[in-house]
Amino acid sequence: MTRSVDSGVIFFARLALAALFLWGGVMKLLGYGDFVGYLHGLNMPYPQVVAPIVVAIEGLGGLLLIVGYKVKPLALLMAFYTVATAMVGHNFWDATDAAVQHEMVIHFWKNIAIAGGFLLLFVTGAGGASIDGLRRPSSSYGGLR
Repeated sequence: MTRSVDSGVIFFARLALAALFLWGGVMKLLGYGDFVGYLHGLNMPYPQVVAPIVVAIEGLGGLLLIVGYKVKPLALLMAFYTVATAMVGHNFWDATDAAVQHEMVIHFWKNIAIAGGFLLLFVTGAGGASIDGLRRPSSSYGGLR
């Protein structure tokens, strides 16, 4: 593929990942009290401290993915965050009901796959259709122009 096609594919991948997290962050913000209660139900320590951090990671992370700013470090952060949410929120190994466990397994591995997408984004960079791409010299392969 040409670098412009590569950049288009990377842009689409960034938008797909951004939509997931931006939507999640906005929904958590709109239902903030319920979200804090959910974290409390997971026995999350300091849910009142964790909740705004989660909303910021998802909301700001989604926005930064859309514009393509600081994508490589952001991709690592989001990969780590997504694996952490899989471990905390989709801990199928603790489920006692078979149907619940089945759903949790699906969501756990979905999160692991999303983290894999972020790791690929870490390797490729933001692509040319991004703030990062505009700030790099055109000879830089990391910008994938």
